[in-house]
Order: sequence, then C-alpha cells, then structure tokens
Amino acid sequence: MARRERVVRMSVEQPLWRALTAYRVLTVLYAALLAAFGGATYERPWVAVVFLAVMAVWTLATLPKVAGAAACTKRFLGADLALALVGILITPLADFDVRQVDESTLPSIWTAGSVLAFALKGGWRWAAFASTFVGLANIIERGEPGRDTFHNVVLVWVASIAIGYVVEVARASERTLARALEIEAATRERERLARDIHDSVLQVLAMVQRRGTALGGEAAELGRMAGEQEVALRTLVSSGLVPTSRVSEDAAEGAVVRSVEVDDEPAGQADCDLRSLLAPHVGAGISFAEPGAPVLLAPGVAKELAAAVGAALDNVRVHAGENAQAWILVEDWPDEVIVTVRDDGPGIPDGRLAQAEGEGRMGVALSIRGRLRDLGGTAELLSVPGQGTEVELKVPKDSRGKAGPAG
Repeated sequence: MARRERVVRMSVEQPLWRALTAYRVLTVLYAALLAAFGGATYERPWVAVVFLAVMAVWTLATLPKVAGAAACTKRFLGADLALALVGILITPLADFDVRQVDESTLPSIWTAGSVLAFALKGGWRWAAFASTFVGLANIIERGEPGRDTFHNVVLVWVASIAIGYVVEVARASERTLARALEIEAATRERERLARDIHDSVLQVLAMVQRRGTALGGEAAELGRMAGEQEVALRTLVSSGLVPTSRVSEDAAEGAVVRSVEVDDEPAGQADCDLRSLLAPHVGAGISFAEPGAPVLLAPGVAKELAAAVGAALDNVRVHAGENAQAWILVEDWPDEVIVTVRDDGPGIPDGRLAQAEGEGRMGVALSIRGRLRDLGGTAELLSVPGQGTEVELKVPKDSRGKAGPAG
C-alpha cells in the first residue's frame, strides 16, 4: 500500500499580502498623477520628480518583499516607513504653500501601504507604532494642521490597528483549526490501526487463548499468556495509539501544513466487482446471494466493504457458534450498494455492544461501523435475543472513501 504526503494550506493572510502588493503599485501611480496635475504650482517641481522617481523604483523593486510575511523583514519595514516619512517631511520643499491648505503630501496615500505592511507583519501593536510616526510626520509637515489633516491621521491610525487586530485573530483561528485537524487525523489513524489489529492480531490471540484452554497442560499456560496480551493490546488500542500524523504551522506563510498517510489509489484504476471479494467467504454455513451483473465499486471502497463483511462474519463465528448459519445478500441499487449479513445465532443482548466497547472490544465500532463511516456510508445492526443478528451495510456508488481529513 503506497503512501504519500499531502500538504494543506489554509492561509487567511496571503490574500491580504496580495492586496497590499496591488495597493502599493496603484498608489504610486496615483501619487504620480497628483504631482503631474499639480506640478505647475510647485515652487521646486524637481524635488517632487526626484522623490516620486525614487518611490516608484523602490516600490517596484520591493514587490517581492510584500508578497508574504517571510519576505517582509524588519529591515525592509524600517526602510519603507523611513521613505514614507521623508516624503511627507520634504513636501514643503517642493511647495511652500502646502502649509496653508490641506493638500496632499508627495507620497499621498502610498504612505498607508507602509503602515499596513507593519499591521500584516506584526499585528495591531506594530500598526500603532508605524501609524503614530506617520501621524506625527503629517502634523510636523503641516505646522498647524487643519481638520482634514487630523481626520486623515486618525483614519490611518484606527484602520491600521483594526487590520492588525484582524490579522492576529486570523492567526489564532488558524492555530485552533490546525489543532482540530490534528485531533481528527489522530482519531482516524487510531481507528484505522485498531481495525487492522482487531482483524488480525487480536483474533489470533483470542483463538490461541480458547484453544490453549481447551487443550490444557502447557497449552493452557500459553493460552493464559495470550489472553493477558490480548487484554493489554485492547487497552492500548482503546486508550490511544500514537498516530503517524503531524501538524505544524508555517508562521511565515500563515499556512497550516499537515502530513498524513493516505492510501494511494492510482487515478483511472478500473472499478472492482464486489462479488469477487465476497465469494471466498462462501462455505459451510455461509450462503451468498448476489445480483446477476457485476457490482462495481472503486477498488479501495470495495476492499473496505468486503473487510467489514469479513468482520461481521468473524463475529458470527465467535459469538453465534460454529454451527450457526449465515447469509450474505448483495443489492445493487442505482445510487448505492447494500450488503446484508444475517445469522441464526442467539442474538446480542441489550447493552452488550456498549459493554464490549467499554472493555476495548471494538469489532463492531471500528471494524464495521468505522469502516463504513470512512466510506461515507452507514452500518445498521439489528439483533433480537434468540432470533439472530442482521448487519446492513450501505455505501453510496460515488464513494471514493476518506483518507482522513486531508481534504
């Protein structure tokens, strides 16, 4: 059975970084247009031209720096904010009359991009730090700021802090989701291992215990030891096997990376006839009723469904006795396949299944119901004391099974 690693990325931040990249490019163009239309009023237009040229080159050269949190270093943030502050403070050199009217500074709204980069990188505290410097620079540049200047300073300060807070909440949500995925993956892996152990090791140990007790002598001692190991293994299975899954958070990308082991079913593999997998069960005491045409399912689904049928028949042999009769009925409907396993044994007393699960005996819970749940199907068990047991397994035709929450 081949295995492969799947990586799942669930980044809330990444779209914000892409939006910031577009914002910086657009606001450079906006600042250039403002300077072009207002250039005739500048006392020293060359100051505006030089600064805007430097700002444009810087913006285009540093686009990779705002592509994600990993590339956006503290050194870049400091240099970017410094450029914005210089642009604000040298605006009076280009236009001496700017102090008397609420006109735009040379970098204009491009300055907000620097503040937003701080917010995305470090949260609301970093945003408050950067926006405070921008606000002070605007106040110094204006001398006696008007209402519009004060309004713009407060707007940038509040908006950047709000965005920084949203980013922090998003990161916390991603960590919570990562933990939930880890728990779900661990639960599914534990159930899968428990099914495999139940279908093989536990049944062999139980058989050794019964045969050893029946033979007596040294075999009885061997049976006793096998029984002790069976109990210990059941306890381990039910209390928590260590799953082979790992969840880690890439803080730089704001992504959750999860490694899980999944069944590698080759694409395009032909569907499997369920009848061929169930036919080997037919023998003394087991009858098989099947449709006249092939019952086609995805190979992995067919194998898991056949394994669930095998687990049901194992329960018949163990609990109904060697002389019990069992019947397998396969029904092929347009949208689902139904397999029913019936026996004429003594049935299951009320509360016995819950008691078995409490004792770590997970045959029905994992080998049957767990398998069907992972296939997107259902397993119904009906038992009347003295009238036998019936297990009905339903699987949708479009099921490809689930390999855990890898998605």
